[in-house]
Amino acid sequence: MSPATVERAFAQLVAEGLIEPRPGHGTFVRERTDGTEPGADFSWQSNALGAARADGREIGALLTLPPPGSLILSTGYLPPDLQASGLLANALRQAAGRPELWDRLPIDGFDPLRAWFAREVARGTVYSPHDVIICGGGQAAIATTFRALVPPGHPILVEMPTYTGAISAARAAGLALVPVGMDEEGVRPELLRDAFQRTGARAFYTQPTFSNPAGAVLSAERRAAVLDIAAEARAFVIEDDWACDLDLTGTAPAPLAAGDRHGHVVYLRSLAKSAAPGLRVAAIMARGAASARLKSGRSSDDFFVSGPLQAAALAVVTAPGWKRHLNAVRAALIERRDTMVGALRTDLHDRATFRVPGGGMHLWLRLPDHVPEGEIAAEMDRQGVVVSPGRAWFPADPDGSFLRLTFAGSPAVIREGVGRLGAAIARRM
Repeated sequence: MSPATVERAFAQLVAEGLIEPRPGHGTFVRERTDGTEPGADFSWQSNALGAARADGREIGALLTLPPPGSLILSTGYLPPDLQASGLLANALRQAAGRPELWDRLPIDGFDPLRAWFAREVARGTVYSPHDVIICGGGQAAIATTFRALVPPGHPILVEMPTYTGAISAARAAGLALVPVGMDEEGVRPELLRDAFQRTGARAFYTQPTFSNPAGAVLSAERRAAVLDIAAEARAFVIEDDWACDLDLTGTAPAPLAAGDRHGHVVYLRSLAKSAAPGLRVAAIMARGAASARLKSGRSSDDFFVSGPLQAAALAVVTAPGWKRHLNAVRAALIERRDTMVGALRTDLHDRATFRVPGGGMHLWLRLPDHVPEGEIAAEMDRQGVVVSPGRAWFPADPDGSFLRLTFAGSPAVIREGVGRLGAAIARRM
């Protein structure tokens, strides 16, 4: 090659920091470092930081991007082929050209978006736009709500099992997690009442519709009981309606908030699950003094969510294509759920048990008690299959061996992944 080409190549490598010229000596490959100077000592930081309030390994493992080519059987979001990418791209292009959206916005959020969220709950009969606070995603909404409503060191009641992100947020806020047992009809009211009386807790976090990970739907009778129990305890019910757009049967009950007269329910809803992970827009809805407390807590986080992102979110959910998108997502999830159920029955036979979920995107698999979930998950990892061990979803000691599986991936990935999973379990029977 010509000298000019070599010169340009060397200049490029120098610019990228891969080589360094040393006048009078030559050009050398630059030693790769992590930026730490030789002899640096960070040991003092352990004493300064003290004990960690939360162990983020479980949530970190869920958020870690899997290696390319992995068979993903556990994820918190829709895969790329089911995301509302086209709607989002168009909406963001339009929002980016509006100068007023790049200016400061109210801490509470973009008024038209707040109004849309309010209308979505029981047709606007529960919350007004003034009751809505826009947050940067569902996890931020949970964390803000926990910090605002429950002082550090105080108890918070949670279902068991429950969303691992809620467990992480509670521990990071210094709260004492109190698990409350549940079954296929959701949380057990007698255990909830006992937990309130025993601990003096003033908040209960719940996913009453398609709970993550178990997929349980709180029955109508128990919904009324939960509201009565919260009223007796003069406590808040933090309702995380994460899968409200992912009802696969069309029979999901109205949210708890719809039956709340006296402001006990604080309602959370995110758009990331039904649109795309990158749409970090969610809402907290609350009435009374709790609303003011939540707004105050929200202001200490990051002032406000990006204006163009809020406007794009509103454009997406009010576009004619939004309902078509949701219908397509539900149809695909039904097909993929049925593919996973069929594969599990074929490849696992009766070696594990599960219930067919009516919504969401997860299936809760109970393994035989003598089959360690950790060993299965580790073997799957070596085979390039991503599953979630059940331990991460328990705020206390689990009562069995579980895996959370997600049926949102392609049917081919589901069949191959479940096949490998079935073989791994069979070897331990």
